[in-house]
Amino acid sequence: MRAIWKGAIGFGLVNIPVKLFSGVQSSTLDLDMLDERDHANIKFKRVNEKTQKEVPFEHIVKGYYLKDQYVVLNEHDFEEVKPEKTGVIEIENFVDLIDINPVYYETSYYTQPETQGKKAYALLLQALIKSKKAGVARFVLRNHENLCVIHPMDGIIVITKIRFQEEIRDTKDLKPKEVPVINAKELSVGMALIKQYTATFNIDSFKNDYSKELLKIIKAKAQGKRATVKKMKPKKASSDDLYEQLLESLKGA
Repeated sequence: MRAIWKGAIGFGLVNIPVKLFSGVQSSTLDLDMLDERDHANIKFKRVNEKTQKEVPFEHIVKGYYLKDQYVVLNEHDFEEVKPEKTGVIEIENFVDLIDINPVYYETSYYTQPETQGKKAYALLLQALIKSKKAGVARFVLRNHENLCVIHPMDGIIVITKIRFQEEIRDTKDLKPKEVPVINAKELSVGMALIKQYTATFNIDSFKNDYSKELLKIIKAKAQGKRATVKKMKPKKASSDDLYEQLLESLKGA
């Protein structure tokens, strides 16, 4: 792994020097867009919408569409609002992770202490584990202020970026005007179905089958062969009645 950020975790008056490493990677296959006639790579150009001519990068500015016109921003405008690069992930308070709705989670980074911060790092790690709490903090990465939670995992401290409240859309437009009535019998079978499917969460049991099967096709085609892939077939209920569908699910679970 290669460090993408160096700074410190601020724990009260204690600064813990750390390196940050990306904790996630994509499992989707990286596919290129090609011309079907000669398999040449497709390149994208920055083109003026009016003249259809390519625009040199040095002539491109950024603007915000406001009241039927663009307001153009310059480097000074961006400098005015750029957060100060303190290099410190300052813990503002501690919370229970269960209180953070999963919709806020974005991406995670692993931390590694610098030599001079190993003892303080170990202290914070053990304190987080024992208290079962997570720190909420802010830090600057790539000129953007980020909100995050600091939590333990597998013997290290993990920094997980979370979204700000204004980044979460309101659900009011999606809520039904009339809520269907669920009778006690239907609810009882629904609860029984949940109980029957309940298990300890094990992430290793969930694989990206789509990418796996697609790669199988790619490797077979490279050898002039045709791969046989498994297809998931959705199960269909024999009845349109909700209660009957629940009972059928319970029997076939």
